[in-house]
Amino acid sequence: MFTVFKIAKTELRKIFFSPVAWLILVIFTFQVAIVFTGLYDEWLRRKSLGWNLYSATLGTFGGYQGLFTIVQSYLYLYIPLLTMGIMSRELGTGSIKLLYSSPLTNRQIIWGKYLALVVFCMVLILVLAIFGGFAAVTIDHADVPVIFSGLLGLLLLICAYAAIGLFMSSLTSYTVVAAMGTLGVLALLKYVKDLGQDTAILRDITYWMAISGRADNFISGLITSEDFLYFIIVIGMFLGLTILRLNAGRVKTPLMVSIGKYVAVVVLAMVLGYFSAKPALMTYLDVTRNKTNTLTKASQEVMSKFEGKGLKITTYTNMLDRLYHLALPNSYKYDVSRFDQFLRFKPDIKLDYVYYYHKAENPNLDKQYPDLTDEQRVDTLRKLQNWKFNIQPYSDISKDVDLGPENYRFVRLLENSDGKKTFLRVFDDMMLFPSEAEISAAFKRMVMELPVAGFLSGNGERSSTNSFDRGYKMFAQEKTFRYAMINQGFDFQDVTLDKPVPDNIKILVVSEIRKKLSDTAAQYLRDYIARGGNLLVAGEAGRNEFMDVITEPLGVRFMNGTLVKPSKDFQANLLAMKPTGDGIKFSYYLETMAKRKNLLAMPTGCGIEMVADKGFKATTLFTTDSTGSWNELETTNFVDDSAVFNPAIEKMQPVPTVVALSRNVNGKEQKIIVTGDADWLSNGELGLRRKELPAGNFYLINAAFSWMSDGEVPVDMRRDPPLDRSVTISTGGWSVASFLLKWVLPCLLIACGVLISIRRRGR
Repeated sequence: MFTVFKIAKTELRKIFFSPVAWLILVIFTFQVAIVFTGLYDEWLRRKSLGWNLYSATLGTFGGYQGLFTIVQSYLYLYIPLLTMGIMSRELGTGSIKLLYSSPLTNRQIIWGKYLALVVFCMVLILVLAIFGGFAAVTIDHADVPVIFSGLLGLLLLICAYAAIGLFMSSLTSYTVVAAMGTLGVLALLKYVKDLGQDTAILRDITYWMAISGRADNFISGLITSEDFLYFIIVIGMFLGLTILRLNAGRVKTPLMVSIGKYVAVVVLAMVLGYFSAKPALMTYLDVTRNKTNTLTKASQEVMSKFEGKGLKITTYTNMLDRLYHLALPNSYKYDVSRFDQFLRFKPDIKLDYVYYYHKAENPNLDKQYPDLTDEQRVDTLRKLQNWKFNIQPYSDISKDVDLGPENYRFVRLLENSDGKKTFLRVFDDMMLFPSEAEISAAFKRMVMELPVAGFLSGNGERSSTNSFDRGYKMFAQEKTFRYAMINQGFDFQDVTLDKPVPDNIKILVVSEIRKKLSDTAAQYLRDYIARGGNLLVAGEAGRNEFMDVITEPLGVRFMNGTLVKPSKDFQANLLAMKPTGDGIKFSYYLETMAKRKNLLAMPTGCGIEMVADKGFKATTLFTTDSTGSWNELETTNFVDDSAVFNPAIEKMQPVPTVVALSRNVNGKEQKIIVTGDADWLSNGELGLRRKELPAGNFYLINAAFSWMSDGEVPVDMRRDPPLDRSVTISTGGWSVASFLLKWVLPCLLIACGVLISIRRRGR
């Protein structure tokens, strides 16, 4: 070991006596300073505008524009300049023969030289650590472990680069060739993951070999055994190859034997890498303060319920669908990575892919090939796209799965060993793929009996399948809409009152009854209330006489008249309300709504008043304003007429518009939401965007259904808010610090390099 250190010391002298090393160090420092000061300039600008940052530590070092992320992208450019002469110099000058004739072993030579490179790499990381230390001091409640994690990842990355450069330098006596060879190998390792992705065995190997993005998890604060072992294995492989290269120069061996040794080292590395990438063998350490790289507690609870149960995800891709490209064989690894956080907690998830064709909604394809049959279209696309994988007609798989209700779109079928099945969809929005919330809700269906919401029908009520403006399909059963309750864990069915409400109905939605119920129907409804069933009751101005049958057992009544608040921008009967103090305490959804200053938009609503004590605890979630708003009893046409306050019969005061009722029935808490309007959750209202009115109606929808489902769904995705939301340095202080970091620090390194050079010449 002493010999290794001695060799390393000698090599370090050569490195630091070389102007190339100091040039690398100065340029690297200046580039880092440019990026870092640019980020801090932006943080100070936001601070001056009164804006809070969100997770300033990760914003400074991670993400798309963080310091460590940017440094990672050009770090490979420095190493060939450093390593190109580490062995080439020995080969070119002939001093390698002196090393061969010395009592040094090849392992000692290589380890000594590599240790010197590692020390220089650590100096580069020390430069980054200076900026990390500055951030740790000047970011309020900085998430310091994230900084250390990023530094570790970059150190491992640059050490891997150094091992590759050392090997390439051992192959030639020409330094330029060694440098270009190193760049070539690094380029190969960067893009190799795109090779062989159509073949299962090849893609596992090539994807593992890829070095690009290997430090991403470290930078984001997640240390995984796969990434850590990758760097160790790659370093070991190239050092092993370098030692073999020196052995070949010292001891003559048959060509096939030498090749066999090289192959053995590479194969051993591949085997170790293959097993290190197996989810069942991987370990994780999330060093972020709020565990942002880990599933939320609610999602972890869902995954824990799969203990002892199998889980299979089958992805069905219709090659005639406009989304056919989402999970092709050549993007298999990218697609699997979307489930990485879930594989961490259930590594035995099986993933399968089925490619088929069937007529689907694809206007571009219809326009391009209007006269071709489905089979002809697939054959044409197969030739144009050079598809080599199997594509089946839908008839071949229809006996196993019915994709008609999904409109033959891209979809995944989840199945567990108990035979339960559910679909996991993609959505028509910018994100496209399901987030943790939607995936967890789908998984939760597999292990729990989730609530069924019934929609009362047959009396003119709003329908959960109606796509018109008055309908409720968007919030309830629009499968392509991410936030629809069906994608958040709920099932729906229509309920008619020609018989008792089914026992499986946990929530009954009664929205704007438009005709009188029969005595039998009214009794069935009262029976449901009496047995403790949960309700969402949505009234509407002018429909009070038909709604009394349901409000009377609750001890509430919809007021006559229409609530108004005249304004110059909107119709008088459009209300925009903030959650009450009790409403904010009632649900974290409403708390978030208040923080983001969103409002509940409610057109043509009526007030709610308590008229009798039926044993319910009432919580008012929303009210009208105390000034400028009243219950209009005279005007009914708000398009042609203006609402005028009449103090003789009208009064300006807060009027409840959304009330939550609860009581204990048979040992269970009955939960009821009563709203004075039925349009606030309609398709038309949810799809409407008004200038100067930041509507947030979905917050109330989520709050209501989460409360009535006892918090089962939607799945709670809350995390503790980040604490590092501001920088503490002043503008004046930053001006000084910026100058020191950007100019003084590089100049100090230049001076240090010059002094060492002068001292060396003096000797």
